[in-house]
Amino acid sequence: MTFLRRVMPPILAFLGFLAAWETIVHVWHIPPYILPPPSVIGATLVADRAILLPALWVTLSITLEGLVAATLGGVLIAILFAQWRWLERAFLPFAVILQVTPIIAIAPLLLIYCAPALAVLLCAFLVAFFPILANTTLGLASAGRNLRDLFALYGASRWQTLWRLKIPAALPLFFAGLRIGGGLALIGAIAAELTAGTQGGQSGLAFRIVEAGYRLNIPRMFAALALVAVTGIAIYVALAALSHWVLRRWDERASDAT
Repeated sequence: MTFLRRVMPPILAFLGFLAAWETIVHVWHIPPYILPPPSVIGATLVADRAILLPALWVTLSITLEGLVAATLGGVLIAILFAQWRWLERAFLPFAVILQVTPIIAIAPLLLIYCAPALAVLLCAFLVAFFPILANTTLGLASAGRNLRDLFALYGASRWQTLWRLKIPAALPLFFAGLRIGGGLALIGAIAAELTAGTQGGQSGLAFRIVEAGYRLNIPRMFAALALVAVTGIAIYVALAALSHWVLRRWDERASDAT
């Protein structure tokens, strides 16, 4: 019952939005090449599935590979930062520089030095990396001073304190960063595909959107955009479910937040 109370309002609001969109297009006789109704977009999704689904798989693969690499890299570097604070002071500014530099400006440079497929993957990695690193670093530092003093009083080593105190304390913030990074990895993959264009070899959804624009195939553009949106929602829901499953046993606040 609680689950239905959570999911029904957004579902009803979305269905109402689609109904209003469909009604407006038909009442005002807006042609599909300007604004296709949801029914035409749905029909295009079915008719062009042989083109759009392989492109979706390419974009999804790049997104997941970038997210996994960003998670491993972010967590490893955050642990190093937590163990040796001088490392954080020395290298965190480099991570901030990568975060504040627009990925659309970095992608052309990466295409010069790397193979197109690797450049697209690096873009997805760079965009997702910083929120995971920043949140995990903050979470590892959030363990209470009294608990740290207690571990020191009992003679716990630095790695025992990390494993038994800091990592459990960091999990809620780590999963918050992971949810942010999941969406950003998709954005990074799309931005990189737009920059790579035909150099990307394999054609993702961004390439199909641009191609449909050149052909003035507006329903296919909307269909590809719908797949991007659905993919982003699916990634967020999957990561939120993982966070809920991991955290529900000992952190009620974090569990409720998911």
